[in-house]
Amino acid sequence: MTSTTGHVITVEPGTQHVRVVRDGQLLAESRRPLVLRETGCPVRYYLPPEDVRTELLTASDTHTHCPFKGDASYWSLPGAADLVWAYPDPKPEVAAIKDHFCFYDTETVSG
Repeated sequence: MTSTTGHVITVEPGTQHVRVVRDGQLLAESRRPLVLRETGCPVRYYLPPEDVRTELLTASDTHTHCPFKGDASYWSLPGAADLVWAYPDPKPEVAAIKDHFCFYDTETVSG
């Protein structure tokens, strides 16, 4: 956990069944996400690269900086720019998310 003036981030192993589907195509499916909770943000699931169909993604030129997590790189699909991101060199406080992929739209599946 990291905390800076009221801003808190936690990363913990999850047991949720997370699926990412776009236009009927399965992009990722994992039962071992990392669950990232951050003050003021929705819960995000960071998925191991083995659970993501990376062959469908194209690296983007987009990069962003988060003062709490570090610099993110993005990937796109045709018609869906910057759909997914990852932190190749995250800050030490969130090192567990290194190279895990996070999608804007995910669904959790019960059962």
